[in-house]
Amino acid sequence: MLCLVILNGVREMSDCLFCRIITGEIPSQKVYEDDYVFAFRDIAPQAPVHILVVPKEHISSAAALRPENSDAAAKCFEAIAIIAENEGLRDGFRVITNSGEHGGQTVFHLHFHLMGGKGLGSMLVVG
Repeated sequence: MLCLVILNGVREMSDCLFCRIITGEIPSQKVYEDDYVFAFRDIAPQAPVHILVVPKEHISSAAALRPENSDAAAKCFEAIAIIAENEGLRDGFRVITNSGEHGGQTVFHLHFHLMGGKGLGSMLVVG
C-alpha cells in the first residue's frame, strides 16, 4: 500500500510498514483501535509489555508535527492511557518516540513505544 507522505513540504508516496499494518495488509497483534489510533504488540519486545501506538494519519516523525496535525499525537496519548490501564500497568510505564536516524527511528511513521510490566529504571541506556 502506498500512502501520502509530506516531508518538509514535499508530497510523495511511500510504501510504509505501519500503514500496511493499520490496513491489515500485514498481520499484527492488535490491542487497541479507534478512529485515529492503532496499537499493536512489538514483535521484538524490550519489556514484558511493549506496545506500539501509531496514529492512523501518516506523519513521518515527531519532527514533522505541526499545528495542523498535532491532534494525532494527542489522540495517541489518550489511547496510551487507556491501553496502560487495560494492560494493568498500575505501577507505571514508559513512553518513548524516536525521531530521525540519530534518534534511532527505523520506521518513518510517527509511533510511540508503550513499555512496562517491570521496573524500567530511571534512565535510558545509551550504547
